[in-house]
Amino acid sequence: MLIIGIDPGISGSICFFEDGKIVEVLEMPTMTEGKKNKKQVNGAQVYNEISEKINKKSNQEVRVVIENVSAMPGQGVTSMFNFGQSFGILKGICSAMRLPIYFVRPAKWKKYYNLINSEKDASRTRAIEIFPYFSSQLSKKKDSNKADAILIASFYYETYKIED
Repeated sequence: MLIIGIDPGISGSICFFEDGKIVEVLEMPTMTEGKKNKKQVNGAQVYNEISEKINKKSNQEVRVVIENVSAMPGQGVTSMFNFGQSFGILKGICSAMRLPIYFVRPAKWKKYYNLINSEKDASRTRAIEIFPYFSSQLSKKKDSNKADAILIASFYYETYKIED
């Protein structure tokens, strides 16, 4: 089974995970928008990346697991709107591709990995501990979003493989 773990948002990541192993992790494809050159998710590129991976695994089941994040206290209206737009783009692409989508709350997967009330960078440390062969691609502090996508995919694999 191919599991696609997604940490949504402009600075998020997409993890392709198969048989308990990381196949590839991409930073969220983005493009600039408007006069202020603000970033937005590049839906066409997201579609292309997912299609390419699925076509290589033609007979395999696919599951998409998206972190289901809601508004956070202190976050501005504009940034929450932009985040919601990114979430909607990802949900729309996966729905149009007829891929089964599962949503997981941050508290659920973070509790599984003992990351509740920890620093943002703790997910990177945990991902390196679990997947040491991937540590060179998680060497920078900004790679915590990649680690989140990895742990989201791994969480699904570990907790839902019984159902499949």
